[in-house]
Amino acid sequence: MKIYLGTDHAGFEFKENIKQFLRQSGHEVEDCGAFTFDKNDDYPDFISKAARKTSEDSSSFGIVFGKSGAGECIVANKIKGIRAVLGFTEKNIILARTHNDANVLSLGSEFVSSDKAYILIKLFLETPFSNEERHIRRINKIKEIENQC
Repeated sequence: MKIYLGTDHAGFEFKENIKQFLRQSGHEVEDCGAFTFDKNDDYPDFISKAARKTSEDSSSFGIVFGKSGAGECIVANKIKGIRAVLGFTEKNIILARTHNDANVLSLGSEFVSSDKAYILIKLFLETPFSNEERHIRRINKIKEIENQC
């Protein structure tokens, strides 16, 4: 499975650890930056790139990182076709995948440990969308809103 990663300085070390975990798990990983630690970089530069690539590749997922993960989630959700979720619990991830067909996971290094992140990421990547009519209908309404902007 192809996974696009993005972060700024606040999630840089977190991303590097997760990148190794994903590769060891057999996933194809494309790192969209940051490529070095720079305390003055700006997360929208890297998050938008990872989200765009995820949007263009419907069989892929994106994982983005920051201090809280909130700003990163906001940026990812600005990209047409992205349904990003701020991940913090197993239940939250399961619902985001089964009900919303979320395709980008945002994690905050301040709130999620690496060990917890491994669990959440595995769950995010392995939980299928339910394909229930009510959820498809709602996602289609989200797409309509995107197309109006």
